[in-house]
Amino acid sequence: VRMLEIGVYQGGSLGMWRKYFGNEAIIYGIDINPECAAFNGHDGQVRIGSQADSGFLESVVAEMGGVDIVLDDGSHEMKHIHSSLKALFPLLSNGGTYFIEDLHTCYWRPWGGGYGSKDNFFHVVGELINDMHHWYHDSGFVRQEIGSALSGIHIHDSIVVLEKGSSCPPVHSQVG
Repeated sequence: VRMLEIGVYQGGSLGMWRKYFGNEAIIYGIDINPECAAFNGHDGQVRIGSQADSGFLESVVAEMGGVDIVLDDGSHEMKHIHSSLKALFPLLSNGGTYFIEDLHTCYWRPWGGGYGSKDNFFHVVGELINDMHHWYHDSGFVRQEIGSALSGIHIHDSIVVLEKGSSCPPVHSQVG
């Protein structure tokens, strides 16, 4: 398992993931706070940089040798959630999972959201649902780099889980 966690904070979750996935797992955390470098090498590797920097994200995933799980527990700001997803989802392995936590901030203006706002990440989730179902409408993709490889979406209180998988046209079977 190759896991990338956005947001290291005090390093506790890296230890939890190490215990859960075991010693063979490749676990990286990123954070914008330089003080988080103190957790590098404890239960995973820590790299300092912004989740909004696509070049930085790509370099971390390259260093990891790919990524199977992304957990966005970073800034919780809409612009950062959008940019991280756009950069990382295409790099996620087929069959991989992308988690975004603390999405109650979607409704808070200081985080770039707001009820009914086009910047609210749940608006993006709606677009992704439509993209995932592109077979059934003629409006095309809104976010093709994500929607064309999206096999499932799970929405929980303040969490969205995106599954990456092959997308095949539906078929109609008739028995009898």
